[in-house]
Amino acid sequence: MPPTLILVRHAQALHNETHDYSIHDPDLTKVGRDQCKTLRQALMEDPTAQIAELVITSPMRRTIQTALSSVDWLLEKGIPIQADAGWQENSNKPCDTGSPIDKVAAEFPTVDFSSVDPVWPDKTSPNASHYHYTKTALLLRGQAALKKLYERPEKVIIVVSHSGFLRLAVSANRYFNADYRIFDFAEMTGPGDTYRLEQHALTEAKGGGLGLSSKDTVVLGMDMPDYVPEEVPEVEA
Repeated sequence: MPPTLILVRHAQALHNETHDYSIHDPDLTKVGRDQCKTLRQALMEDPTAQIAELVITSPMRRTIQTALSSVDWLLEKGIPIQADAGWQENSNKPCDTGSPIDKVAAEFPTVDFSSVDPVWPDKTSPNASHYHYTKTALLLRGQAALKKLYERPEKVIIVVSHSGFLRLAVSANRYFNADYRIFDFAEMTGPGDTYRLEQHALTEAKGGGLGLSSKDTVVLGMDMPDYVPEEVPEVEA
């Protein structure tokens, strides 16, 4: 049986606060660190989160910081935390482009970076086509990220990622900073079927586990460019 997924958006980061998208791989703000405390408490009290067996994080600083501040209680029990480039944010602006792995690995030694795609943090070269900011690449990346988790043996997996990617390439839901939603995989109807998620009734009805997120849904891939634009709009990253 495929795992249940708890999808978490990172807490507020500097670019969210300042709307300065030229900040490279920004850190969490004080507000963001406080949001992590609220998220941590909610996850500790959530029956599904309590039995999580794996934590996946985008290799970006704000997602790593959110994960380490909100699920430390799981990590202390020996639950592994792994970085995966497939869950990074959409655009190639500085705020959505990661730092070299040797740098973040030295700063966050408890995170396993060993399986991060060697092309990281490249998002623009031909070799990094999987991470290009195009509708085709992003939808394919969403499917690839879900496929990897669908095939894992754990019963519950927590993923800390980004609003744009979660909304437009994975679940079609909106996520406020440091809020989360819980999903099961929809039943596969055939070998060519796409990976789809079905949200748990509680987080759907509340607008996220903390009740902070809009209940509106979107169409996967909407408003994403069909080619790499010279200027990439920033949307709730």
